[in-house]
Amino acid sequence: MTDEQPRDAIGAEALEASRPAPTPEGVGLKDDFIMALRFFSRLPTGSSPHQKPNLGRIAMALPLASIAIGIGPALLLIGGTLIGLPSYFAAALAVAAMVVASGAMAEDALADAVDGLFGGHSVERRLEIMKDSRHGTYGVAALSLFIVLRVMALGTMAAINPLAAGAVWLAANIVGRSGALWVAVALPTARSDGASATAGRLKGGNFAVGAVFATILLFVLAGPPTSLVALGFALLLAVAVIAGWTALCNRLVGGQTGDLIGALGALVEIAVLTPLLPFV
Repeated sequence: MTDEQPRDAIGAEALEASRPAPTPEGVGLKDDFIMALRFFSRLPTGSSPHQKPNLGRIAMALPLASIAIGIGPALLLIGGTLIGLPSYFAAALAVAAMVVASGAMAEDALADAVDGLFGGHSVERRLEIMKDSRHGTYGVAALSLFIVLRVMALGTMAAINPLAAGAVWLAANIVGRSGALWVAVALPTARSDGASATAGRLKGGNFAVGAVFATILLFVLAGPPTSLVALGFALLLAVAVIAGWTALCNRLVGGQTGDLIGALGALVEIAVLTPLLPFV
């Protein structure tokens, strides 16, 4: 009896050790998806406890979260045009719905970023302006142009093919939001507070997973109504905008902030839409 008991105990311990470790609470695709939604939108996400944002986890789930954020506005664009609304009116309604769904994060970030980068004459002053919730002339101009370009692009496509317009816009939104995270890989945080600093530095591997997923969705959604040539141009222009914006941020503030990431998302969205317009 005494010899068997230790043997049984050792066997039980070995069996327990061979089992996979349980997934930590709050870690998994569902939880990463919820974290990404909470970070980039104002959509309801249930009553689960809020976790500290982690850009590594957010980056990998962001393409899926971007679908959830953009699907409603895209369907509004399609449905509004199909029931007979003028295409530009439907586009304006859809853009308004996107602003609501995203909590105007891209719009606010673009205005703050342009105000700060071009309105200040030192790193400290630029960061101070970006942190100010008030918008100046540069910011208002950039915000107005972004909304006008969005509405014009979507209205033009919807007048030709509403289904293609919704799919292309959703794809551009996904690529814009995921691609913008590159600055969090390439540059350190420019200040110790703020959303970007709280979420931590993003590793290249995590970014790559999200970027590849976003690119696949671009081809799946925007490929059928456009062409491979158009998609190639869209990706090249998106990469050029990301590289140029990253270099500008590094030169003017020596790092990145949440506003600079959000602003880049808006710029990449327009960069993707532009080459696809003539092919719809």
